[in-house]
Amino acid sequence: MIAPGPGVRVYLACGVTDMRKGIAGLSAVAQEVLRQRPASGAVFAFRGRRGDRIKLLYWDGQGFCLYYKVLERGRFPWPSPADGTARLTAAQLAMLWEGIDWRRPAWTAPPRRVV
Repeated sequence: MIAPGPGVRVYLACGVTDMRKGIAGLSAVAQEVLRQRPASGAVFAFRGRRGDRIKLLYWDGQGFCLYYKVLERGRFPWPSPADGTARLTAAQLAMLWEGIDWRRPAWTAPPRRVV
């Protein structure tokens, strides 16, 4: 994936999104539901009902980029619809794209000292 950069804002549309939507439909969701300008340079993430599909919408300055990924096994970790909108860092977005649970990574514990 061509990454948007380390300081990018990332918004997750919590809950389920219709994966049949294309750029125009997802832009409308970003504007109406997430209350953000689709062409602001932020990344907008959407997940389907089964949880194995994700779409990322991103304005690169010249046009919209739409990234789509389907996992062979497993599901993308996702907040509940009650959460509304979630903000992620660029590092959390990279974890999400790889199917890693960005909410509680296992490597957050401090390293053990070997004596």
